[in-house]
Formats: sequence, structure tokens, C-alpha cells
Amino acid sequence: MNRPLALLLIGLVFGGGIGFVLAAANGVTLDGHDHAMDHGMDHGQAGMHAGMDHDHSELVAAEGAAPTLSAKITPDPVSGWNLHLMTTDFTFAPASAGGPHVNGEGHAHVYANGQKIVRVYGPWVHIDHLPEGDVNLLVTLNTNDHRTISVNGSAVESVLTVTNAP
Repeated sequence: MNRPLALLLIGLVFGGGIGFVLAAANGVTLDGHDHAMDHGMDHGQAGMHAGMDHDHSELVAAEGAAPTLSAKITPDPVSGWNLHLMTTDFTFAPASAGGPHVNGEGHAHVYANGQKIVRVYGPWVHIDHLPEGDVNLLVTLNTNDHRTISVNGSAVESVLTVTNAP
């Protein structure tokens, strides 16, 4: 094999790997649909979004130790915002996203002014852009199959308000 072709193949392999790692670190998934889209429903309302096989608003009661969630958002020194999710009795399980429910594991969903903006697979996430003005953020803990985790009938969630200056 000649040298330029070998270098091209090596570059494609490493470039693809780096792209995959960056995408996974920023909540991009390859499960067949876009979780960043607004599904036209308020949080907590029942109903399936058309053509999808799971319901983001259905509550699933936590079994055993009750998970907790608190969140803090701070401006990123370069651009956007950094959201820190602090949980107890919950394990982020990115490799299981879209799979069957396993008690005590899953991921988080983040909504800005009612629109879903990102799925989170770890305690920290960078948010590139938020709408201008006062922004209401809702963060929910979700099962692997995307249902919202609940304790005593209430969603495990954190609500924040941030002012995003123009």
C-alpha cells in the first residue's frame, strides 16, 4: 500500500474515533430520533410523540433507595453555560440509553422554556446556547427507556432560572 493511502486510512480511523467520542460527550446519540426536538407537549403530560416508541412524560416509580437530583448552572468562561447535575442513588448509564429499564440508572433530560435541548449522560454538560432573557430550565432523571423517574408520585427533577443577557 502506498504511503498517502495508508496515511489517509489512519486519519479516517482516528478522526472518526475522535468525532464519536466528542459526540458522545456532548449527548449526541444514534438511536434513530432526535431528542433535542420539542415534542409539542408540556412536561408531565401523558401521551406519545408520533412515530416514536417511548414516552418521555410517563413516570416510573423508583424502587429501593430514592434517587435525588440537584443542579447548578454557571456561565462558561469562553461561551455558553456549564450545567452540573448532582445525584444520589442514581448512576448515569450512557451505554444503556434506549435499552430496557434498570432501577437506579439512566440519563437526564434538560428542557429550556419547555423545549428539550439535550440529553445528559454524566454529571456535567456544556450548553452552547440558551434563549435570551430569563430562561426556565427543567432537568429530569430518566430511565434507560426515557421515562421520567418518580418518587412518591413526583418526578425527580430540578428547576432553575437563569438570565441570559443578549
